Amino acid sequence: MARHGGASAPLSYSMVDWPTNRLGTLPIVRAGMDDSADAFIRLALERRGIGGRPFYSTSANGQVIALCEQDADFRSLTRQADQIHADGMSVVLFSKLSSTEPLPERVATTDLVHAVAARAAKTGVSFYFLGATEEVNARAVENLTKAYPGLRFAGRRNGYFDRAEEDAVIEAINAAAPDILWIGFGVPLEQQFVVRNIERLHNVGLIKTAGGLFDFLAGSKSRAPHWMQTLGLEWLYRMILEPRRLAVRYLTSNPVAIYAMLRAVARRSH
Repeated sequence: MARHGGASAPLSYSMVDWPTNRLGTLPIVRAGMDDSADAFIRLALERRGIGGRPFYSTSANGQVIALCEQDADFRSLTRQADQIHADGMSVVLFSKLSSTEPLPERVATTDLVHAVAARAAKTGVSFYFLGATEEVNARAVENLTKAYPGLRFAGRRNGYFDRAEEDAVIEAINAAAPDILWIGFGVPLEQQFVVRNIERLHNVGLIKTAGGLFDFLAGSKSRAPHWMQTLGLEWLYRMILEPRRLAVRYLTSNPVAIYAMLRAVARRSH
């Protein structure tokens, strides 16, 4: 994907120039879990200490594709990312039905963080967790550090601060100089935060939006059984656990996402 923003050091060719599949209004990178994790580490190390705008990676599922279809402002925010992963089996499955070169697999942030952490523990790449409550954030850091001995955290901070405190938050992150900054505010707050501050986060190598990642790492929320994940049914598991909140979201966003992806296919065929 194209680089946005002011001039800075060149990015890793292997990271930026992966091919993409257009799903709805978004170019989704055609990369698997291992390739993505390897590239995160390479880019983080390449960018360490050189300053400038960090690389920005985000993710899209059915909800994000639907929001981009309905909200031009959110679409603009999302497309400012340097890379968009498929964090939803519906996105992957639709690519298999609509493309001769489909997305290879789902790159869920809840799995990607483990793949990256395992590599980071061996290479010295540092993390910073920004988001969630103080308790959840602290427990997420503790659990991930225990799971990957040698993983280094440059810092962490809960997500409960207002705009008046934002300058201090940015200053603290730059002082910590993390190689990878994981931001878990949820959609669309994390995208808004990144776009608003990315040019100022000059001591960060890579930014990854993380949604509700810290809740899963802390154990506040549980993942679906592996067989449900394999079959692409993690959404169903989550809806069973939170029916009131998620049933409405799925019923309203999924039809819009499907329509958006079908319309993109129709445009390409003409």
